[in-house]
Amino acid sequence: MKKFTLFVIIIISSVTMNAQWLWDYGINIGATNYLGDIGGKEKTRRDFIADMKLSKTRWNVGGFVRYKWRPKISLRLAFDYIRVEGDDKLSSNPGRNYRNFNFKNDLFDLGLTGHWFFYEDNDLGNTYRYRNGFRAYIFGGVGGFYTNPKSKYQGEWVKMKDYDSEGYNYKSIVLNIPYGFGFYFTFDKKHRLGFEANVRKTFTDYIDDISGNYPEDPGNDYERGLFLRTTELPAEDIGAYRSHTWGMKRGDKTHKDSYMNFSLSYSYVIRGKSSFYRTRYKGNFFTKNKRKVRKIRAKF
Repeated sequence: MKKFTLFVIIIISSVTMNAQWLWDYGINIGATNYLGDIGGKEKTRRDFIADMKLSKTRWNVGGFVRYKWRPKISLRLAFDYIRVEGDDKLSSNPGRNYRNFNFKNDLFDLGLTGHWFFYEDNDLGNTYRYRNGFRAYIFGGVGGFYTNPKSKYQGEWVKMKDYDSEGYNYKSIVLNIPYGFGFYFTFDKKHRLGFEANVRKTFTDYIDDISGNYPEDPGNDYERGLFLRTTELPAEDIGAYRSHTWGMKRGDKTHKDSYMNFSLSYSYVIRGKSSFYRTRYKGNFFTKNKRKVRKIRAKF
């Protein structure tokens, strides 16, 4: 993670020193869900949106800065605060339902992505003033996030990472691969309103604290109840005790977790001057160049 952060700083520093294209910075807010071991209907785990529970859709909020590196390519650095949740009580799969686990996780996500604009109209309405525009893009990149799943037990939210519930101490900082698509409208050359769908493929299966098998009997009542939630079910649910006990399957370790969000964004455009402009029309605080600057119509 330290190497990734250093790489991001170098990129931002280098482009700032030679700002020949456009910058914009802004905020975004949206809805988030996750794909992992909690959720789904009567079938076993399925990929992408088939296993998501819409009732557990939560929120994300963040900020970003974007740099137009080439006419059709932009770079964006974004930070997002994301919440994901899940509950086995909502699943109609007997195995998941009897497992009776629940979780929430507040993720802090930092990502660097490249955007390729596959469609653009820099003069909406054909006004020949180039003040309003539209752009659509696809993107991909690299990122990292902080994860700390919690589960509600005996009326309190418990940090599950502190207990190694599967006998494995997983990492709190994990890499991911963000990718997706989006578009934005530009108004009056300075204001941008956009929409984006962002999927993060992760390299962990413990966003929800579930991956492989139950550990061996921990030997104390509190951890027994925290790990094996079948003890909270009614006594008549005998099937739960047969399918969930120490050393048996708890999750699906053949798939990594992922999460996705749909966001609305607003950003403000900063127009940098090219090296040609600075060379020809340079001045300073005390002596201003009296040469008249010819206005040109620029695409954005």
